[in-house]
Amino acid sequence: MSERAHPSHGRRQLLRYAGASLILSVTPIAGAAARLPSVLAVRVWPAADYTRVTLEHDAPLKFTHFTVENPDRLVVDIEGVEFNSVLDSLARKVATDDPNIKLLRAGRFKPGVVRLVMELKGKVNPQVFTLEPVGNYGHRLVLDVYPVEPPDPLMALLEGRKDAVEPLKAESDLQVAETRQPEAPEVHTSKKSGGKPVVDRLVTITLDPGHGGEDPGAVGKAGSYEKNVTLEVARRLKARIDAEPNMRAVLTRDSDYFVPLQTRVQKARRVQSDLFLSIHADAWIKPDARGSSVFVLSERGASSTQARLLASRENQADLIGGVNIGAKDLFLARTLLDLSQTATINDSLKLGKYLLGELGAINTLHKAHVEQAGFAVLKAPDIPSALIETAFISNPEEERRLNDDAYQEKLAGAIVRGIRQYFIKHPPGPKAKMALLG
Repeated sequence: MSERAHPSHGRRQLLRYAGASLILSVTPIAGAAARLPSVLAVRVWPAADYTRVTLEHDAPLKFTHFTVENPDRLVVDIEGVEFNSVLDSLARKVATDDPNIKLLRAGRFKPGVVRLVMELKGKVNPQVFTLEPVGNYGHRLVLDVYPVEPPDPLMALLEGRKDAVEPLKAESDLQVAETRQPEAPEVHTSKKSGGKPVVDRLVTITLDPGHGGEDPGAVGKAGSYEKNVTLEVARRLKARIDAEPNMRAVLTRDSDYFVPLQTRVQKARRVQSDLFLSIHADAWIKPDARGSSVFVLSERGASSTQARLLASRENQADLIGGVNIGAKDLFLARTLLDLSQTATINDSLKLGKYLLGELGAINTLHKAHVEQAGFAVLKAPDIPSALIETAFISNPEEERRLNDDAYQEKLAGAIVRGIRQYFIKHPPGPKAKMALLG
């Protein structure tokens, strides 16, 4: 019998060929290099409070950073990343009117290292950190530059209302962390038109446009971003409140940038707000959900499953927007949780009732009563606070209305009427002594 015909020899040959194929399939080709991480997108969010630069990438990367003076610069070296067209476009991302950044450029520094150089317009406190993938985002490297001398919200408030308050009377009891700060004026008369003042002293209302910057909020079917709708409504609402005798409004953000939930509360307390209103545009899994809603804080759990889910989603804003966990002020968070809020919540429920009544005159109400849940942004212990879901941006018809100038004005008018009704029935007392944190 020939060797070719021997069965055992044929089996040995077959196994030898199969083994060779297996080895070839798992052995890397000589000289092939592992793929480097790529930067997929670069976004710049300028604001007076701070400017954020975000680099989104498809895999973890290593970096170091340092600052240089004369001129002031922030330098970030990124290891093991390929220099591509996205990084090359950095210089074109910074606007000439950016409050904090003058120039931004990237280039190959040495083999395997890309260097980012940010030339600054003044002294800054930089924060450079990474964020894990969340929502629609991949890995992110974040460069936040905070001016050493940040804008003073109380001074800005005074400067913005000099034409509307007369006379200016200092509130001697205003203490800000044991340090003297610009004082909020108290007003008993006003030359603004609009009839008899609802209150006999100047009241301050903080308006909080939900989301912003890296956090778009809900997105409608036609592509509307909740963060844009909330800012437009808040701007219109501010204009109407400022036109009221003895009322003024401040915004937690006045452009498209991210504000952590805790910072929104801090801003309201810094200016001794009498009310805090967070503006949102709801979304649901079904496109036929519709109507306006008002929510306030709960100490004992949510009033409905939907309220609980909504609070959970809104409380994730810090994860999506991107908070530097290492820099969070845990003392403030602990203080807000420790203080009793029963009286404030009761006032918030009254405020919510008046707001809901006025919103019901211009839109369907999703729920005919004020709902409650554990919203982080409503946890100011001494300021009546409410979260207004203006309409469902996930409903195509309501999405169109939310983008309509006339409907936005109707929303602003309804909210102002609700505020007015609240103050008529519950006039504000004298400013309380508060140790304003932050």
